Amino acid sequence: MKEEQVILVNENDEQIGLMPKMEAHEKALLHRAFSVFVFNDRNELMIQQRAMGKYHSPGLWTNTCCSHQREGESNIEAGKRRLQEEMGFTTDLKDTISFIYKAPFDNGLTEHEFDHILVGYYNEEPNLNPEEAHDYKWVDLETLKEDMAKNPQRYTEWFKIIFDKYYKYIQQ
Repeated sequence: MKEEQVILVNENDEQIGLMPKMEAHEKALLHRAFSVFVFNDRNELMIQQRAMGKYHSPGLWTNTCCSHQREGESNIEAGKRRLQEEMGFTTDLKDTISFIYKAPFDNGLTEHEFDHILVGYYNEEPNLNPEEAHDYKWVDLETLKEDMAKNPQRYTEWFKIIFDKYYKYIQQ
């Protein structure tokens, strides 16, 4: 199976090329990504615990799902595709804010992403893909913010960054 390609971008989110995903993470090159935040009617965020077999950040808690757009795929199309692949459901998504972040990992890889935060609403139980997600839970944003401050080691590096950006965005 051919390795997935990521879309290399400049600081204006303009495509400048394609590269295999692992190579882009090894070289820490800026590429397009998205992060999905799914809320329920109680305004709780669905977070997932990454599968134990993941090549980085296994077993850590993170946002509902995230990944990379494919060439020619809109942010919303990509978000819906990945939500189905990881969490076993889909819902309408809205493109909210975007920003650039960089997060190095212990294994030598680096996430350097132009990230688009997509927000949706859903009240059912997910059907987790065990290769992607080990568990999930609904959590109130204030409780999550407090736990991230007390127990940062439980959360992925990128989630700590994107949660902070999103939290500041919704406080405005």
